[in-house]
Amino acid sequence: MSTRKPKSPELAAASANLAEAAQHVRLAVSQKVDEIGAAVSAELDKARKAAVTKRGRARRKFDALLKKAEGRLTKATDKARKSLAKAVRDAEKAMEATKAATRTELTKLKRAVGDKAATAKREGAKVVSKKVVAKKVVAKKVAGKKPVAKKAVAPATEQGAAKVVATE
Repeated sequence: MSTRKPKSPELAAASANLAEAAQHVRLAVSQKVDEIGAAVSAELDKARKAAVTKRGRARRKFDALLKKAEGRLTKATDKARKSLAKAVRDAEKAMEATKAATRTELTKLKRAVGDKAATAKREGAKVVSKKVVAKKVVAKKVAGKKPVAKKAVAPATEQGAAKVVATE
């Protein structure tokens, strides 16, 4: 307070009491501020721990969900691979069966064509001779007619006869 020494002892005592009271108030206020700081710090620590706990729980939940999703994805991928492999195997089996059936059918057709060719060779001479005879008969009848009638009659050749027999 004042730097002068008071003349009255009562004022000196009151001044000393006021100085002492100010020190007590200062000490009490600083202690209260420290207590409030400690309480705030403790609350912040509690909040931090709760946040860390919640964060840890959330992280564990997230990790668990992620692990489940990865497991499902792995299972689905394996299932897809297996079904794809099965589909490929089935397609290959079907292709082999189709090849075998085609080979069998081709063999039958080759035999049938061979039989018809042999039959055509045997009958080819008869057909050609019939055609030649028919041509000669037509030529005799048409000798006195216009050339238009000659164009209508196709020339009989061995190849033509073979084609006629093969188509029948």
